[in-house]
Formats: sequence, C-alpha cells, structure tokens
Amino acid sequence: MAKKSKKFLAALEKVDRENKYDATEALELVKEIDYANFDASVEVAYRLGVDPKQADQQLRGAMVLPHGTGKSQTVVVFAKGDAAKAAEEAGADFVGDSDLVEKVQGGWLDFDVVVAAPDMMAEVGKLGRVLGPKGLMPNPKTGTVTPDVAKAVNDIKAGQVTYRVDRQSNVHVPIGKVSFETEKLKENLAALHDVIVKAKPASSKGVYIKNMAVASTFGPGVKVDPTTVMK
Repeated sequence: MAKKSKKFLAALEKVDRENKYDATEALELVKEIDYANFDASVEVAYRLGVDPKQADQQLRGAMVLPHGTGKSQTVVVFAKGDAAKAAEEAGADFVGDSDLVEKVQGGWLDFDVVVAAPDMMAEVGKLGRVLGPKGLMPNPKTGTVTPDVAKAVNDIKAGQVTYRVDRQSNVHVPIGKVSFETEKLKENLAALHDVIVKAKPASSKGVYIKNMAVASTFGPGVKVDPTTVMK
C-alpha cells in the first residue's frame, strides 16, 4: 500500500470519514484542505448499485457542465469535405482524414478528445489498439461519433464531460477546479447528479447511489449525502 504524505494525512485529519456531508459543505471542505501547488481538479466519485456485467446496466454518456471543467481540451476531428470545414470553423485543434489516421498510427497522441464523422469510422477503427486503451476511441454514446462534428466540438470546448461505469460499479467525473467558486462547483455537481440519477437502468434494483464523494486531485475524499445535492 502506497505511503501517504504528511500533507495528505494532515488534510485527512480535517475530514470526518464517518460523516456524509451536505454537498455544499463537502465542496467547501475539499477546497479548504487542498494542498496542491497548482489549480487542482475537483472530481466526484459514485459507487452505484448496478451490475456492469449486464449489458443493460452499463452506464455511459456525456453532458456539458454549466460552468465547464476549467480545463482546455485539445480536440482532434476525423472528417472530410464539408464536415471537416465545419469542424475547423467550430474550433477543432486538428482536423484530417486518412493523413491524420496515419499520424496517430505513427505514435502522435497530443490531444485529449477524438471526434469522428460516421463515414470516417472505417478508417478510425484502425486506431482501436492505440486509442482504446487510453479511453479516446470515439463512441456514439458520448457524442463523439456524429454527423454534426461542429456541435460535438462546441460541446467539448464548452466543458463537456463523459461518464462511464467501471468494472467495480464506480463512476468518476471531473466537475471543475479548486479555484472555482463553491456555488459553481455545486451547480456543476447538481447538473451531473441529475443526469446520473436519470440514467438509472430499469433493471437496477435496490439502492442506486450507494456512496458518493468529492475530492481534489491529491486530496482525500469527502463523503456526500446524495439527498443534499439538488438543494
């Protein structure tokens, strides 16, 4: 088990690990105990009552946070013709077709998000072994395979985040930066929470949100009472 730093342990002492905090209090505490020497990200983690092994319980999607993530995303778009032009006008950082596929195959990975027009997926599919392990493969469920590549670029630049349940039934999503005002973090959290709640699979039985916590990049998690998020 990794040894915890003195700064982490000092921050942990300020957290009541048995308590489920009001959402606003939890976010304020996360900001207070953050000790990174940069503007750390704030993330929410959910433990859900779903079985990811069941096809109809594999949550995955995307949404735009009201106040963005505070992070600039480098967007690559695989498109040609009018779609490529639209992507460029929307502010995509790199746009191309087979030439861009070859560049990525050659080891270039200086980007954060990949968008593809449907007619490019045969080519982009060749990059599965490169993009897949890094979670960068375009997918219709996250809006990154779409005929409207311009909208996809605009959404990503505006602060779109993706969510996906992992094998342990957890979902981790960034909701902003420590420098954000608490109210803006709360509004981002509430918007995401609403999406997660509405995404509950019909076949999921029992308690849906088992646990929920917020934390900064290096800081300890602070448990949140889910019933306080939308208040």
